[in-house]
Amino acid sequence: MATLPGRRPIRGKIRPPTKKAAAESLFDTSWPELASAMTTIQQQKTNTLSFEEVYRLGYNMVIHKYGEKLYLGIQGLIDKHLKTEAENKIVPLLGIADASPAEGVELLKAIQKVWMHHITCMKMFKDTLLHLDKSYVPQTRLPATYDMGLYIFRDSIIRSSTHPIQAHLQLVLLNQITQERKGDVIDRGAVKASTDMLLEMKENNGTDAVYVADFETLFVETSREFYRLESEDLVRRFDPPDYMKKVENRLDEEKLRCNHYLTARTEPKIRLIVEDEMIAKHLKTIMEMENWGLKQLLINHRLQDLDRMYRLFLRVPDGAKELQNGVAAYINECGKASNAGVKASTQESLEKGAVPGVTVALRWVQEVLDLKDKFDKVLVLSFAKDKAFETAINAAFERFINLNTKAPEFMSLFIDNKLKKEFKGKTDDEVDTILNKMTTLFRFLSDKDVFERYYKQHLSSRLLLGKSVSDEVERGMITKLKIECGYQFTSKLEGMFTDMRLLADTTSSFKDFLENAVEPPPFDLHTTVLTSTFWPIATTPITCHFPESFLTAIKVFERFYTSRHNGRKLSWHPTMGNVDLRATFNTKKHELNVSTMAAVVLLLFNNIPADEPLTYTAIREETKLPDDHLKRTLQSVACGKFKILIKEPKSREIEDTDQFTFNAGFSEKLMRIKIQTIASKVETVAELKETKEKVDDARNHMAEAAIVRVMKNRKQLDHNNLVAEVVAQLQVRFNPSPTMIKRRIEALIEREYLERAPGDRKLYNYMA
Repeated sequence: MATLPGRRPIRGKIRPPTKKAAAESLFDTSWPELASAMTTIQQQKTNTLSFEEVYRLGYNMVIHKYGEKLYLGIQGLIDKHLKTEAENKIVPLLGIADASPAEGVELLKAIQKVWMHHITCMKMFKDTLLHLDKSYVPQTRLPATYDMGLYIFRDSIIRSSTHPIQAHLQLVLLNQITQERKGDVIDRGAVKASTDMLLEMKENNGTDAVYVADFETLFVETSREFYRLESEDLVRRFDPPDYMKKVENRLDEEKLRCNHYLTARTEPKIRLIVEDEMIAKHLKTIMEMENWGLKQLLINHRLQDLDRMYRLFLRVPDGAKELQNGVAAYINECGKASNAGVKASTQESLEKGAVPGVTVALRWVQEVLDLKDKFDKVLVLSFAKDKAFETAINAAFERFINLNTKAPEFMSLFIDNKLKKEFKGKTDDEVDTILNKMTTLFRFLSDKDVFERYYKQHLSSRLLLGKSVSDEVERGMITKLKIECGYQFTSKLEGMFTDMRLLADTTSSFKDFLENAVEPPPFDLHTTVLTSTFWPIATTPITCHFPESFLTAIKVFERFYTSRHNGRKLSWHPTMGNVDLRATFNTKKHELNVSTMAAVVLLLFNNIPADEPLTYTAIREETKLPDDHLKRTLQSVACGKFKILIKEPKSREIEDTDQFTFNAGFSEKLMRIKIQTIASKVETVAELKETKEKVDDARNHMAEAAIVRVMKNRKQLDHNNLVAEVVAQLQVRFNPSPTMIKRRIEALIEREYLERAPGDRKLYNYMA
């Protein structure tokens, strides 16, 4: 503040009002106006409103942090209005709703009238409270204004705790349908309006319709009793051909009924009831109709002629056998051809001395998916999703998929390819469709534990290298796997995401630690700490002789980490990191992003003259890297697209006699270059053998654990029942053979977990 010489500064005496007081004054004045406007909407007097002013009132309250009060106020306003509507317009009709079908329809119309008015009001509420939905609702994860209104209608009217509206609504709907089944004409419009209302209202999870719990379940139960009585009467009065026509008519009627005023999702349930009560329970009479020519229609594939036979005879397991066998034989033929193609491609690669590429895996999975899509369409269009037919198709797919020993690896590679790049630009629905298809194929696998092993490896690579398209999609896939196989199957996969989530906290804390560190690392160090039990990493890392600067940085981080986590041991894995190097060439400088192993190799050339070569043997001696890792590392920097090193002699393969020189003349348009380590996508024979050994070892542990769990619970059990219970527990992961289980039982007896019962060698006792 400027002052005149010799004068004291003048202090202002007027103070602005506090923000809190202004905000409270704003809400106290705005809410009554807004509540009055909403009431005016409910009273259908909107011609007197200025929607712009109403919107501004809501907007101001939200931006002044009164979203919660506004939300609760609107909620109370709607609830009060609906309860008043119920008292005045619906409750008076409950007493006469049971008197006759016509009186019941009046109740449906009254509820529908209140519903339609409520929907209109909620649409206006939604428009005027748009900022509340955009700002406050997402932060609190509460239902949007419109959805909230539907929930309140459900709880205040349909499921009213003070009036039996729900019971009367159910009774009237069921009576209307029963009257129509008996040949009477009903008000279909009123019934449809009511079921549409129930379909639009949702349960608290936001997805399931109220229709299921409040109508469909009871409708299915009463329909079963109706058709049980009718089928018993028709079987006595009509011969089989006429009876079949009656059944067909009933099926058509139920389908039309569901399509017209119920919902298509109800049709399969009612169809199954008609099939069960009118066909399955009178199977002998129906199956004696030999002149229908099922076999001839099956051979000729005349879909229109098969329509009636499909809808009636294919519902009977014995009648569907020939058709199922024919379709299964074709699927097996196609599957064997795909498997043979994989085998031929793999053999061709091995003969050329190359490792089978990922293309073989992608092609095989895509062929299986295309074949599955083809039969899914046949199932829907020609056979109306018949469960028995679907089971036959699935059994055929399962049979030929498991004949391919690489199927688990191929499926994991296919998902890995999709999640890394092919899902870019696709909508959520398209992504979900593909993942659902892959989940279906995964369901066919018998060796799900082998798939888990490969999927864990590929997921870790995506997370650590940041190649995943979306964490949300990744979690969605894991959720699907959890649904299929349970929590235990995906616990380690979810643990990986937990580690990645904790990474930000560790990074921030390490940064704070470095600000006060006496000896900071010689370069910027970013670490990812992984829980060894979650990630597919070796307990003991490969040998690698790090440069002195690396060791200094490692010691700094270890001091930080041990100060926060006492008792934990860090193991540094050179196979999983990457390094940014600034390289100076003759004409240009580049920033190279390489693997940790590649950085260790390249830094060796700093210690020698630019034109002096290093032999492969010398590099191996200096770095201590294993041959397989070192050769792939050298391939990436000397044989790939970006040749940072010059290899002599020139060839793709790395030999012990090769020499390497720094490529001082290297030049590239890009300033920053990313060099990826060359790695095989599909396992070699040796790697496959190692994986099999690890899987077998894990299976032995799982089998023994299952045996102990069963015996600990039963105390004493005979051999056959023990094997059956163990198979039931393990088949979610893999299909154990009785021989394998027997061997594990013998091993547990040797270790005195079990003993044979005296006098009966097939009876086992649990030893506590």
